[in-house]
Amino acid sequence: NDVATTGARPLFFLDYIATGRLDQKVLVDVVGGIARACRETGYSLVGGETAEMPDMYRPGEYDLAGFCVGIIDKPKIIDGRRMQKNDVVLGLASSGPHSNGYSLIRKVFSKRDINRLKTELLKPTRLYVQPLLVLSRRVDIKGIAHITGGSYVDKIPRIIPKGLGIVIRKGSWPVPSIFGQIQRAGSVREEEMYHVFNMGIGMAVVISRKDLVKAQRILSRENIKSWEIGVVTKGSGDITIA
Repeated sequence: NDVATTGARPLFFLDYIATGRLDQKVLVDVVGGIARACRETGYSLVGGETAEMPDMYRPGEYDLAGFCVGIIDKPKIIDGRRMQKNDVVLGLASSGPHSNGYSLIRKVFSKRDINRLKTELLKPTRLYVQPLLVLSRRVDIKGIAHITGGSYVDKIPRIIPKGLGIVIRKGSWPVPSIFGQIQRAGSVREEEMYHVFNMGIGMAVVISRKDLVKAQRILSRENIKSWEIGVVTKGSGDITIA
């Protein structure tokens, strides 16, 4: 998803798995999941590293990392430089927390609550690679922000050019109930929620207003729900959540 924000075409992926003692079932499950994700996104799984390191990990623990490469002609890189005032921000639906904010989730929920909510909390992160590639062939995408760690506050300003800002309008999309449960369980301030969690939006895509309806139709065909969640304004590279 990070590579997809540049408009790059997928090339290859490598994985790294380290553990104290290899568990064949875990290894098969993990690599099988990686392979499915590669098939879905168009990446080739070309290799990686599996390391068995006794005494470095407790029984049942393992470390997992990945590395991928995409390619795009430099003049075609999507980096926000062509954004203009009154362009719109299209929010693409997330599948859940997307692996972000779990330190806070573990803090506010009891083990019993986590077990009760495990289906919602463990939903795999939605992969936007192919839908974004399809969209980019039909619509002029001016900027893409992947709403991960740091969420709206840290991620969206990275694509805003000098002299502009972006206003995100709360209430312009349905926030999944899991985020409300997190907020209530920990008495978390709303500002903090939008700084930690994606709140139901996994990608923010900036396009011209004239392309809005067309873009939403394309994404719908790719089984991605989307909403107009904000607008580009004059500013100093800042993000406002109103």
